[in-house]
Amino acid sequence: MVDTLTKAKLAELLHNRVGVTKKEAGDLVDEVFGLMRDCLIDGEKVKISGFGNFVVRDKAARRGRNPQTSEEIIIARRRVLTFRPSQVLRTALNDE
Repeated sequence: MVDTLTKAKLAELLHNRVGVTKKEAGDLVDEVFGLMRDCLIDGEKVKISGFGNFVVRDKAARRGRNPQTSEEIIIARRRVLTFRPSQVLRTALNDE
């Protein structure tokens, strides 16, 4: 079974490895993700060396089709978050 890394688990790992209190670890995790979220909302790229890049891209409106009814619909324009892993992470994932 594959385990999931949650914010709570990340805070617990930070507490165990760094030695800060559980509350401080939780606050640090919340602050880091809050800063990342705010930067992405403002259209900035988030680059974490050795891990990867988070970028917000704008997707234009386009035509689509409802697969159940075959009715044509317009899919609204939207912003999407993309992630590109660094070469270091790719290598580690593929045990190269």
